[in-house]
Amino acid sequence: MAFQVSPGVEIKEVDLTNIVPAFSSTRGAFAGNFRWGPVDEVVLVSSQKELVDEFGEPADSNASAEDFYSAAGFLQYGSSLAVVRIPVTGLYSSNASGASTTLLKNDSVYVESYRDGSQAGTVGVWISKYAGALGNSLKVSLCSSGNGYSEDAVTTTAGDNAVGATTISSVTDADTHLIVGDIITFGSDTTNEYKITAVTSSSITIEALNQPANTGLVVAVDGSSVAVGINRKWEFYNLFDRAPGTSAQATAEGSANDQVHVVVLDEDGLISGVKDTVLETFGFMSLASDAKNINGDSNYYRDVIYRESEYIYWSGHNSTLISSSTTHRTFNDSLSNSFGQLELPLNVSLTGGANGNSPTAGEKYGAWQDHFEDPETQDISFLVVGSSRTDNGSGTDQDTLADWTSLVNQGVLVAEKRKDCMVIASPRRASVVNVSSESTQLSNVLADANTASSSSYAVIDSGWLYVYDRYNDRYVWVPGNGHTAGIMARSDLLQDPWYSPAGFSRGQYLGVTKLAFNPKKASRDDLYRARVNPIVTFPGQGTVLFGDKTALNEPSAFDRINVRRLFIVLERAISRAAKSQLFEFNDAFTRAQFRAAVEPFLRDVQNRRGIFDFSVVCDESNNTDSVIDRNEFVCSIFVKPAKSINFITLNFVAGRSGVEFEELYGAV
Repeated sequence: MAFQVSPGVEIKEVDLTNIVPAFSSTRGAFAGNFRWGPVDEVVLVSSQKELVDEFGEPADSNASAEDFYSAAGFLQYGSSLAVVRIPVTGLYSSNASGASTTLLKNDSVYVESYRDGSQAGTVGVWISKYAGALGNSLKVSLCSSGNGYSEDAVTTTAGDNAVGATTISSVTDADTHLIVGDIITFGSDTTNEYKITAVTSSSITIEALNQPANTGLVVAVDGSSVAVGINRKWEFYNLFDRAPGTSAQATAEGSANDQVHVVVLDEDGLISGVKDTVLETFGFMSLASDAKNINGDSNYYRDVIYRESEYIYWSGHNSTLISSSTTHRTFNDSLSNSFGQLELPLNVSLTGGANGNSPTAGEKYGAWQDHFEDPETQDISFLVVGSSRTDNGSGTDQDTLADWTSLVNQGVLVAEKRKDCMVIASPRRASVVNVSSESTQLSNVLADANTASSSSYAVIDSGWLYVYDRYNDRYVWVPGNGHTAGIMARSDLLQDPWYSPAGFSRGQYLGVTKLAFNPKKASRDDLYRARVNPIVTFPGQGTVLFGDKTALNEPSAFDRINVRRLFIVLERAISRAAKSQLFEFNDAFTRAQFRAAVEPFLRDVQNRRGIFDFSVVCDESNNTDSVIDRNEFVCSIFVKPAKSINFITLNFVAGRSGVEFEELYGAV
């Protein structure tokens, strides 16, 4: 403490309330191939709805469903899941130029490489927010002028067009003044509106609005004697109060024409299910980089789209918008400049997006290593392997033992490096699905399991589950490991991590129609000896995880899931508490303080049936002078873990009428 040199009162606080902190042990991790969402970035989801919102619905293919329902299966059990969309080969982003080999992975990449407009020459004025073929369904319409919003008598027709006609002939410079999507009326008839569906240099194809499909002219339009004017409106004029013009800020700066409207729609219906559904509207944005809205936020149309759109990013200006009669400007133009205008709306359909192949084994475990290997950046308890279906490097799916072995063993490496999570795997699809003989299924599963590394940080279940795919109205086979990990997480929520997740109390699978492999007792015996936990359907009792073994080969307390998870909890919690001892003195006070934090925690675990007994040694016996001189601190924690019941013996003994029961006990 500092020495006072004159009389006074100095107040100090000493915190001796150190405890072992609680932490969550229910979060899973998964890397897969999805149809939508950020790529190569961890996204935390806590429900199937959030999974769909972030990564889209599964495609109508087995590979897509296997990844989606592996993740969704885990989420059924009330836990959160850290999800990474794998940057698979052939995955590309939709864009205004139709570039077919562009991949914008995520928001960070956009900010670093696209937000300055430098990629406009490659991808055009817009790019889909997320990669994949779904982006090809997007259309973006931009309106930047009063004439683009609506204009009367923009051109004329000199044709004699009868009632019912769908092609209007003799239109003057039709493709100069009109575009597909425009809403038009003829002459003074403002009641009957038509939508343009095709345009040539001298004719337009129309369809009457608010009429049965394919209805043509409701009233004849005869321009053969006197040409009839055609009035046009922007396709989306009714979504905004008025045309874009000049903002008050621009007017004050002596500028003009800075406002734009933008509409994003689902042109092909792949996203919403209905063609031409409007997904988003953005009105009265500014072309000026220093424009602000009433809240003080940027009103620059690039920034508004970046901040609010769920479907697109701005990637460059249309050249007309940044040109005036006197100057050509760049993306950072301010309100002090006047802006160019488009006489017609700019409609762009995005193309070039592709979903890519199934992930290779290397791409999948590469995602694990990149995002889940470091325990300090990602707090997870389960690494869900998902499907072992992989790409063979040429765009064709395969399901090989070599890939399965690589995935499981690489997952084990990640888990053992972290030492705070478990990798959960299922056998190959080919081992159990559409294999008619139980003996063959058993042999296949045993062959798979025999190639897995021996580790107490791994759990292997026995099967694939038949579940309903409500998004495509069908049933699909999915690996059981997502559900198995979910059951383990639910055990934490219902009891504690050191309770076995197996059995009828906590091991029930949800939403399962049937099993590909439902092992009988003899098969279960073989599976258990091979470190595989059977998934079994019992008539009238549901589908149950009927084993709690880890993938450890040698007999040990750690060959049980509950013991491994107990030690994960103890090690994670106590190691966090130990960090507060760093850079303190290794003396009796510090050692006593640490024991005072650890022992109540272990007593609580003991009271909650996790351990039978414990002892904490942290004194001069293991913190000798040489230990202290090496700047080390040693605490030895001894525990007797609780064991789960795996085998039950019921002895029923029949005795003679005149015999006391005490006389029979020795016979049992």
